[in-house]
Amino acid sequence: MTGRTKAMRMVVALACAAVLSACVAQYRNHGYLPSDSELSDVIVGVDTRDTVAETIGVPGTSGVLDQGNYYYVGSRVRHYGAFPPEIVEREIVAVEFDADGVVRNITRYGLEDGRVVALTRRVTVTGDGDIGFIRQLFGNIGGINLGGIGDGG
Repeated sequence: MTGRTKAMRMVVALACAAVLSACVAQYRNHGYLPSDSELSDVIVGVDTRDTVAETIGVPGTSGVLDQGNYYYVGSRVRHYGAFPPEIVEREIVAVEFDADGVVRNITRYGLEDGRVVALTRRVTVTGDGDIGFIRQLFGNIGGINLGGIGDGG
C-alpha cells in the first residue's frame, strides 16, 4: 500500500466516525433537584423559608406572590442529530408554605403527573393580527355620524 492509499483510508475512517457520532443521542441535565436525603432534612411544620433555603438551597423558581411556594425544577433533555430537543424527564419539587412562612407540604411531580407546560413564552399575541390591513383601514366606514358635521359642533 502506498502512503496516499493509507491517507485516503484514514480520511474515510474519520469521516465515517464523524457521521456516526452525530447520530448518537446526547443527554443534558438542566436545573437543580434536591435529593430525597436532603428533603428528609426539611421538617414539615417546623422549617421556614429561610431554613429551607439554607438546608436544600435557593429554588430556581418561586411563587408569584412575595410569600409564594418554592419550586425546584430539574429536566433531562435528549438531543439526537438534527431532530429538535426532546424533554425525556422532568421533575418538580414543590415546597408549600402556610401564611406564617412555615413548611406545610413537600410534593414531587413528574411528567406522568400532568402535561408539559412551557414555563416561558416569548411570543406576544395581539388581537390586531386576526384582522387584515384592508379590513382595518375600511373598518370604520359606515360608522361615521354625518349628523354632527353641519351643526358647527
